[in-house]
Amino acid sequence: MDIDHLRGWIGRTEEASDLVTPRLIESYAATFAPHLAPGPQGDAPLALHWCLAPPIAPMNALGPDGHPAKGDFLPPVPLPRRMWAGGRLEALAPLRAGDLVTRRSTIGDVTAKEGRTGALCFVAVHHEVSTPRGLALRERHDIVYREATSLPAPATAATVTPEPADLVWEIEASPTLLFRYSALTFNGHRIHYDQPYATAEEGYAGLVVHGPIQATLMLNIAATLAGTTTLALDYRGLSPLIAGGRFAVKARRNADGGIRTWTEGADGRLRMEGTARPL
Repeated sequence: MDIDHLRGWIGRTEEASDLVTPRLIESYAATFAPHLAPGPQGDAPLALHWCLAPPIAPMNALGPDGHPAKGDFLPPVPLPRRMWAGGRLEALAPLRAGDLVTRRSTIGDVTAKEGRTGALCFVAVHHEVSTPRGLALRERHDIVYREATSLPAPATAATVTPEPADLVWEIEASPTLLFRYSALTFNGHRIHYDQPYATAEEGYAGLVVHGPIQATLMLNIAATLAGTTTLALDYRGLSPLIAGGRFAVKARRNADGGIRTWTEGADGRLRMEGTARPL
C-alpha cells in the first residue's frame, strides 16, 4: 500500500445536491419511529442527511462487495473490505421538506495502521451540508479499509453487566430494518442483505447492522435526553453488530453536561459508543 500516493487525494472535493421530499421524510420516520427525537413542526428528523445525495453508480461500475469502485473521489485504497468506523457530527440547523440540500465533501486525511486483522487504512471525509438558509450540518466521516482476512472470533465471557443508563431504547435488528435503510441510502454493500456473502466472503457471523443506523439512533436518543436537536456527537464503532436479535440504544447524562450514548448487542457488549453535547 503506497500511503504517499493515497495521501495525494487529501484536499480533493466534490459537491452533490438532493431534495428533501415529503416521501423521504415519511419513509425515514416509518423506518425509525418511535425512536426519533421530537423537534419543531416542519423539521425533518435528525440524521436524515445520510439518506441524501448518495453515490449512484451503474451496475458495471460496482465492486464485488456492492460498493462503487474506488479511485475517483475516494482514494483507490488496495484493501477490499470497507466499513463505517465513526466520526463527528454537528447538527447546527434543521432540514425541512422542500429543501434543496447541497453537500460539499473534502478528503481530510488518509492514514495507515496495523490492526488485529492486518493492514488498515483510514480515510477521513469532511462534509458541510447546506440549505437555502445556510449551513445545517458539519461532519467528519471516518472510513476504514481492511484486508480480506477472517475476522477474529468475538471474545466470550460468562456474564456481561450492561452499563446503567437514563434512557434505553430496545430495537429489533431485523433484516427488514437493514433492507429499508439500504434502500433509503441506496447502499449496495452486500454485508447488509446478502447473508451468504457476509458470512462466507467477509467472515461475519450474519448480516451486519449499518454503522449509520446505530449512529442515527444514538444521535436521536441523545437529543431526546438533552431536549434539543442542536447538538454535536462524537462516535466510534467498536465491533460489528449482527442482525437477527434485539439490541439496545442507551444514553446517560454525564456530570460535565455531556451525554454518553452507546449501543449494546443482545449479549450486553458495546458495539458503538459516543458523546453528545448541546450546541
